[in-house]
Amino acid sequence: MAISSSLIREFRTICGARHVLHHRDELLVYESDAYPLARSLPQLVIFPTSTEVAAQLIQRLYREKIPIVPRGSGTSLAGGCLCPDDAVCISTVRMNRILEIDLDQECAAVEAGVISQSISSVVAGHGYHYAPDPSSQTTCTIGGNIANNAGGPHTLKYGVTSNHILGLTVVLPDGEILRVGNKAPFATGVDLTRIFVGSEGTLGLVTEAIVKLTRLPSTVRTVLAVFDRLDDATQTVTDIIAAGIIPAALEMMDQAVIRLVEQAYHYGLPTDAEAVLIIELDGLEAGIDRLLQQVLEHCRARCARSLDLASDPQKRMLLWKARKSAFGALGRSAPTVLVEDGVVPRSQLPHILRFIRGISRKYDLPIANNFHAGDGNIHPNFLFDGSDPQQVARVQQAGDEILAECVRLGGSITGEHGVGIEKIRHLPLMFNDADLAAQQRLRDLFDPHHLANPNKIFSSSMNAAVTTTADNRADRSPSEQAPIPESVPT
Repeated sequence: MAISSSLIREFRTICGARHVLHHRDELLVYESDAYPLARSLPQLVIFPTSTEVAAQLIQRLYREKIPIVPRGSGTSLAGGCLCPDDAVCISTVRMNRILEIDLDQECAAVEAGVISQSISSVVAGHGYHYAPDPSSQTTCTIGGNIANNAGGPHTLKYGVTSNHILGLTVVLPDGEILRVGNKAPFATGVDLTRIFVGSEGTLGLVTEAIVKLTRLPSTVRTVLAVFDRLDDATQTVTDIIAAGIIPAALEMMDQAVIRLVEQAYHYGLPTDAEAVLIIELDGLEAGIDRLLQQVLEHCRARCARSLDLASDPQKRMLLWKARKSAFGALGRSAPTVLVEDGVVPRSQLPHILRFIRGISRKYDLPIANNFHAGDGNIHPNFLFDGSDPQQVARVQQAGDEILAECVRLGGSITGEHGVGIEKIRHLPLMFNDADLAAQQRLRDLFDPHHLANPNKIFSSSMNAAVTTTADNRADRSPSEQAPIPESVPT
């Protein structure tokens, strides 16, 4: 339903006039997220500044049965922040306070709009950090990380977001405030905290979190291993883990990524190599050099051309900057970049990368790979022109085949980006009808009217106002925009 001017005035009274956006030119900023193939315009964007204000807003929207879409920094790569045309976007970016640092309990209480990296920045002087480190950690918010159970380079050793969330404050779709979990490391009864982590905003709006703080390692060793053959690099990953060594991080960049990063930023990476691994060990000083030598031996056994130890913090920081700059470099190389997200068993990394090469040739699409090799979380990056419907169709067909192969190998259709709207139609690859129905029944307990982030995970089609990039040209008015064609993942 269309939102009346009187309702807009109510929202302004609740949270302040400057915290309610409703003019079309203001809303355009919020018509898309980091998923490039679809967009839609919300009716309103509202910025609550506290849990209590968010609850008042959502109670009022619930009475009108108006859907809500939670949004943090808008870095979702699967369309998780997209609004159907009858929905209101609830942005948490102004809920950005670190409420408490409790070093005795090794935790912090933060609001959902806190930038992930800022937690580590605040506690680093005390010898702690917030361990999950998604590549967008300088931009993404804790609320978004919780919604998608985000990972990152160092989750190989330290675990994904769900391993670091002790408690949550959630505003349910009817406006009720629910607090689950606490500072204690063990849950009593049904662990509702874990139910909300990874639910992509479909159970309610996360407004606050209690996050675990982890002591900074006393010693770190970081190596850049250079390989002339991609297969040797991927096999090295398997060899290291099979030897019982769990690095803090084990990342891979293929030649396409290396060349684009070097072209953009000039970090000194070897552009003639087929692949590089960034291998990081951390822990106690005692024994770490012995583990490092074992890692180097595995690299040499697979014909590593060179092994470059980051001998000081500046050199280590430069290596990680090169890895985390990859997406920006890719964005400079093509009008549109789609970052796919799948998982395979580590032993299948050589196969899946050969498969991706074949898909690249089959569909005549450049695909660059930089990913979390240690846990088998692959990220093929499609480089194309999103305004060309034929290219868009080829990208989607190619992505379909890659995800199907991931599942066939015993993996998953997503490791950290979530389902969003992109991967709903791929869920039957992993779940049968009974599985999906059980998940829907759980959602119905919290949100019987399906008002929280509708058309994500559970629905088979987005609202007709959501359009593909190719159909959403600047010279078309909203009334002329076409719905997503059936070939687009929804």
